[in-house]
Amino acid sequence: MTIAGRFEAALDDVHEPDLAGPELLPVRLSRACARMLRVDGAGLSLLDASQQRIPLGASSVEAEIAERLQFTVGAGPCMAAADTRQPVFAVEEDLRRRWPVFSDLLFGATRYRAVVALPLQPALTGFGALDLFFERADDVPELDVFEALAVGELVTSALSDAAVWSSWSAADGPDWLHGPAPLRRAAVWEAMGKLGVDLEIGAPAALALLRSRAYGSGQSVDDVAADLLSGRLRAADLTGAPDSAD
Repeated sequence: MTIAGRFEAALDDVHEPDLAGPELLPVRLSRACARMLRVDGAGLSLLDASQQRIPLGASSVEAEIAERLQFTVGAGPCMAAADTRQPVFAVEEDLRRRWPVFSDLLFGATRYRAVVALPLQPALTGFGALDLFFERADDVPELDVFEALAVGELVTSALSDAAVWSSWSAADGPDWLHGPAPLRRAAVWEAMGKLGVDLEIGAPAALALLRSRAYGSGQSVDDVAADLLSGRLRAADLTGAPDSAD
């Protein structure tokens, strides 16, 4: 059977009822990637036209955590692959050397000990990346890189086809940009805007404050953003300045 045929079969095997719907296509694709490539986890992310990094979906909760940790730190294999448009292969030693903060968080929160990040071709709304996670570094050499790159192209085609054959506006984007993971990350952009208004700072400074708070409190940036928008956290809490309401 061809690579395309095997990937289609793997995708057809992802038939959990709670994964139905066009907004969850990236989750189904991630699970199909993990099954076909025989890796321990997979995740899809996107760098859109405004340079915002958006998680699209992952094969498991653990793979979702790995993406959030990478975004919280602001550096890692997936970001390197998306930025350079080159594959990144990183076993435990490489992760510790190149991204020590990210690796400490990754090893503490997940079972993953190696990552292969592959850039994806543009899919209408930006450049994507496919993260493949391994619990054993010794399994990385067993990955068929040609097959993995071909699967990445099939993922891009599936996302593009889903967008082409559906109705959506440029402002809202395709349905697969409205799953749980993208919506969770959208709260970060909203929180950055709130901080910008409250503290009169730019977007980079706002994101830096969110990341600093997240790392210092053992949370993800997504969690800190949710706390800020819900009122559980105030802008002044991120700067250490007294709040005017106190």
